[in-house]
Amino acid sequence: MPIHAIVTDIEGTTTDIQFVSQVLFPYAAAALPDFIRQQQHRPDVAEQLQQIRNLLQQPDAELELVISSLLHWIHTDQKITPLKELQGMVWEAGYQSGQLKGQLYDDVVPALTQWQQQGKALYVYSSGSVAAQRLLFGYSVAGDLTGLFQGYFDTHIGGKKDSASYQRIAAEVGLPAAEILFLSDHPDEILAAQAAGWHCIQLLRDGQSSPLQPQANNFSQVTQQLEAL
Repeated sequence: MPIHAIVTDIEGTTTDIQFVSQVLFPYAAAALPDFIRQQQHRPDVAEQLQQIRNLLQQPDAELELVISSLLHWIHTDQKITPLKELQGMVWEAGYQSGQLKGQLYDDVVPALTQWQQQGKALYVYSSGSVAAQRLLFGYSVAGDLTGLFQGYFDTHIGGKKDSASYQRIAAEVGLPAAEILFLSDHPDEILAAQAAGWHCIQLLRDGQSSPLQPQANNFSQVTQQLEAL
């Protein structure tokens, strides 16, 4: 059965992990405290702050406790939805000001463009918020690439190590699992997608080894393997 949709991860797949860990996370950690103090009463910010208080099981927690919790989650790379939402808001200002540019591996844009021209529907599934995903591709080093994608998914659909998340995405895109290809560098995500019946290719960008098959070192190799699927 041919592949009709390709869903890609970002970190370690389209984008060097170091861009996220050494550029985006430090930017958010530096800017987030003042952003929250200044914007705490903005409805979308207030909603996320209340979700964080609920997660802390302290509905009346002081703002500084919320901020310190957020900074701890950033430094420990926690995949917590309200954190990702707030990070996305902070990054938006950075992208719009030109301080941030979404980084991509050189082989990504040619491959995405080719796949779209072949009629394959392209989607993103990342632990970063949908807003953050749109910013990275919308303000990328190659320009605005958001027109390549038909949709974006984040942890609102479910955790990336949970096979039920991939079942829900398949239902959202309206395709059988056997017609969807998932690209990710993370073995647990690959295994979860495979358990949901998806085709998968693990990206090994930095010379890692993995027992999982199939695998590729770049998107050009993915294109070659697509011909066999």
